[in-house]
Amino acid sequence: MRAASAGVVEAARRPLFGRRKRRWVPAAALVVAGAVAYVAVNALLVWRASTLDQARPVQAIIVLGSAEYDGVPSPDLAARLSHALDLWRRGLAPVIVVTGGKEAGDVTTEAGASAAWLAGRGVPQSAILREVDGRNTWQSLDSAAAFLRPRGIRRVLLVSDPYHDDRIASIAGALGLQPYVSPTRTSPIKGTAVLPYFAKEVAEVSVGRAIGFRNLGRLEDLFGL
Repeated sequence: MRAASAGVVEAARRPLFGRRKRRWVPAAALVVAGAVAYVAVNALLVWRASTLDQARPVQAIIVLGSAEYDGVPSPDLAARLSHALDLWRRGLAPVIVVTGGKEAGDVTTEAGASAAWLAGRGVPQSAILREVDGRNTWQSLDSAAAFLRPRGIRRVLLVSDPYHDDRIASIAGALGLQPYVSPTRTSPIKGTAVLPYFAKEVAEVSVGRAIGFRNLGRLEDLFGL
C-alpha cells in the first residue's frame, strides 16, 4: 500500500516538474537572444565608428597612447602620431595632447616618447601637452580631460586606431568633452590581424555601456587589462 502511494505521488510530481522546466526554456532563450542582440548592436556601432573620419577644427588633438620601446614609439603609436601631426599641420588644432604612462621597467612614458617624436618633427614644446599617468584608456582620457577643462578646452579630435573609436568617443563624452574621431589609416594592425582587437573592443564597449566606462576602467586597472 505504501509503495503504491509513493508511486502515485511520484507520478504526480513528474508533470509538475516538466511544466516548470518548459516554462524556463523560453525565458532562458529570450535572455540569450537579448544578450546576443545587444552584443551585435555594439559590434555594429564599433564597426560604424571605425569607418568615420570627423576631422575638423577643434581646440585640441588627443593621441591615445600605445607601446613604446625605450623612448621610441612602436609602429602602431608612430602611425597615430603621424596622423595627429598631419592634422596639426593642417591647422585643425593649436595643441596636441599625448597620453599614456609607463609600465614596470619602462624608462619613459608613452606620452614622453610621443612628445619627443613630435618635437623631432617640428612641433614646438608649447604645442604639446602631456598626460603621463594613464595606464588604460579611461585613465588617460580622464587625466587629460582634468587639465583640458580648466583651460576651456572641450572640442577635441581623438586619434587612435579605427577599431578604438567607438569606445574612446563614448569615454570622452562621458568625461564632459565634445569628441570627434579621426583614426589613423596607416596602422600596421590591418587585415585579419584586426579581428582580435575588434572583438576586444566589442566586449569592452558592451560591458562599458552596461556598467559604465568608469567602472570598466577600474576593472581594467584591477586585472591589468
